[in-house]
Amino acid sequence: MRFSLGEIADLVKGKFIGDEQLQITGVNSLDKAKDGDISFFYDARYSDQAEKTQASALVVSKELEYFPGSQIVVENPRLAYALLAGLFVPPVPRFNGISDRAFLHETVSTGKNVSIYPLVYAGEDAVIGDDVILFPGVFIGDRVKVGNNSVLYANVSVMQDCIIGDNVVIHSGTVIGADGFGYVPGEKGHVKIPQLGNVRIDDDVEIGANSTIDRAAHGTTHIKRGVKIDNLVQVAHNVVIGEDSIVVAQAGISGSVDVGNNVIIGGQVGIRDHVSIGDNAQVGSGSGVHKSIAEGEAALGNPTLPPRLWLKTRALIERLPEMNKKIKELEKKLSSLKKKDE
Repeated sequence: MRFSLGEIADLVKGKFIGDEQLQITGVNSLDKAKDGDISFFYDARYSDQAEKTQASALVVSKELEYFPGSQIVVENPRLAYALLAGLFVPPVPRFNGISDRAFLHETVSTGKNVSIYPLVYAGEDAVIGDDVILFPGVFIGDRVKVGNNSVLYANVSVMQDCIIGDNVVIHSGTVIGADGFGYVPGEKGHVKIPQLGNVRIDDDVEIGANSTIDRAAHGTTHIKRGVKIDNLVQVAHNVVIGEDSIVVAQAGISGSVDVGNNVIIGGQVGIRDHVSIGDNAQVGSGSGVHKSIAEGEAALGNPTLPPRLWLKTRALIERLPEMNKKIKELEKKLSSLKKKDE
């Protein structure tokens, strides 16, 4: 694949400096770029690499006088990188049609131009939309609906009655619609609470490898449009995650949590059940969320605090032994003074 610098500038809405017809054949980092590559510079820490790079062109936030090659100036180089890298991503490999080694129940409905690899299973009354790709080992339960242009990678399981929207990407090993975790103590042990609901995943969602999204006890566990979920994330029953939110690896969200729109939940965050996180809130990595977080608020630590307060508190922890020693010394002096007064 090759693109002219002018075509790339149009894509990223940037201003080009240099040869509009320069042909770009790849994207690479500053230190590894070679002739024909385009690279990105947006952090002054890498100025040395920018001076030495062999890239034919750079995407920058402002013109670099010391770089002799062509440049594209944009407001947001990181966003430009995401757009440009997409040009060079190879297409998702497709199986031609429906493999005779796949099992589709006779009541399954398939759309146009589907790609269904060997060892796929689709149950009774499942609906598979146009241009869907199902890799080997995918399990589609009874009455599941998979929307147009969605991709389910190897060994994804979508259990009965769940709904997958359009343009959804689910990476290998993820389970959608396993039973939520609910038990009540009984006379002879724990009694399972039947999980009667489903999972709904809206359009343009991407879910990383080996994540789990549990079906609702009743109603729906709902992942709304544009949500991005990393690898190894647990989403429990009846959780709602709002539009364009991000959940990073190893986060665990307990049952009936309501996450707003455009929320960022960092890696290894644990969220207790029945709390809410407001729109545009941010939860720092490793935090433990024990109470609701307001709209636009940032939270850090376990239990969570406003970031500045958490940092001050964390700094005090290291001084506690010294402070404890001083307090004991003051107590001794105070006791000595009292004895003199007596």
